[in-house]
Amino acid sequence: MFKTRFAPSPTGPLHLGHAYSAILAYDMANRLGGEFLLRIEDIDQSRARDAWTQMIYDDLEWLGLEWSEPVMVQSTRHGVYQKALDDLWKRGFLYVCHCNRKDILTAASAPQEGSPLIGPNGVIYPGTCRSLVNDFANPRPQDAALRLNLCGGPNQNYSFNEVGAGPDGETGNITSTCAQIITEAGDIVLSRKDMGTSYHLSVVLDDAAQDITDVVRGHDLFEATKIHVLLQDLLGLPTPNYHHHDLIRDDQGKRLAKRDDARAIAKFRDEGYTADDIRKLLGLPR
Repeated sequence: MFKTRFAPSPTGPLHLGHAYSAILAYDMANRLGGEFLLRIEDIDQSRARDAWTQMIYDDLEWLGLEWSEPVMVQSTRHGVYQKALDDLWKRGFLYVCHCNRKDILTAASAPQEGSPLIGPNGVIYPGTCRSLVNDFANPRPQDAALRLNLCGGPNQNYSFNEVGAGPDGETGNITSTCAQIITEAGDIVLSRKDMGTSYHLSVVLDDAAQDITDVVRGHDLFEATKIHVLLQDLLGLPTPNYHHHDLIRDDQGKRLAKRDDARAIAKFRDEGYTADDIRKLLGLPR
């Protein structure tokens, strides 16, 4: 059965871009006789707020969306993420990273490296700490950032089925190798010391736990999907279909962000718009 989800972070108001993604996923589930789930991605407890969580519920209900209960909340799943990290550590797929953002930018900008490359997580990590010795026979450190050692995995093909289209029109079977992911993304952080997990690790584990068959999300996450497919392989998890869609942008062509309060769904509601008005504004059928 088709099963998809909308997974916002309660770190600010939902905007028109969120509405587009949520409605698109909801309509697909209804059209295919499937199920639409809601997940609250609140692993960043330094920024998450209960008021924003409540606004997510209010906005989605106002848009006419319904979801299956119970709602998955990431902050309640810390043990699941720790178990996966322990498994990857014991298998030698993680390493401790002592670099801060300034260190990474400086290393990536070294004359012999040229200009720093940008990947799904910003400046691509140049692998500074990869060669340091880690004692995998002992428990992993709890107070350090841990990166995925992409050089430690097999250089095989990792693929997913794109049923939408990537930013350059990519569709169908999308394939990449470990070597390509190292070049395009670098060794990503799987556990930040201030939260004990990361977006990449949590989203992969949570999609599997919710039996998601189809992930609906924006073009900005297309490159990250390659990382997620690799993680699914390492953790023995199924790979869903992916439907990437266009991003909603402002009048200057800039991608919407949560700081763009003028595009917040709550403001449209307060100004007397209806859910049908939002659908029309987004070019979605009523």
